[in-house]
Amino acid sequence: MRLSEIKEVLKTVETVNFQLPDGSFVPEHFHVTEIGEITKNFIDCGGTVRKETVVNFQLWDANDYDHRLKPQKLSHIIELSEKILNIDDNEIEVEYQSETIGKYDLDFNGTNFVMVAKKTACLAKDNCGIPGEKRKVSLKELQTQTACCTPNSACC
Repeated sequence: MRLSEIKEVLKTVETVNFQLPDGSFVPEHFHVTEIGEITKNFIDCGGTVRKETVVNFQLWDANDYDHRLKPQKLSHIIELSEKILNIDDNEIEVEYQSETIGKYDLDFNGTNFVMVAKKTACLAKDNCGIPGEKRKVSLKELQTQTACCTPNSACC
């Protein structure tokens, strides 16, 4: 989900709920403690220089159980971040504390913001010798080959 998409969703929802990949929810009294832009410059294992930029939302829940972040307040925080930090319309990455800081992609299911688990991947599979996905073929698609030896062919 891009920053522009969350801004549009916030215009239509009455509450801001973040659902974790296991189906549970970030507690209602969470805070958005940071919104920023993170740029990662790196070289993949194949030697290709890459650059990724995300808009980072950091969620935190404290013991102030009366706190509820309203859509208008989150919209204001986003607008302020865009104005002061000159943030671009990039994909959103959400940080949330569990046993360590977890990083998630963000989606919306029509009611809640859904935190999608991120996974690592090799970006240079061709250079690392990692085979690509195997193409699934049905037996019907395989061409029938004529056997070299057929009955009465005298080949054996």
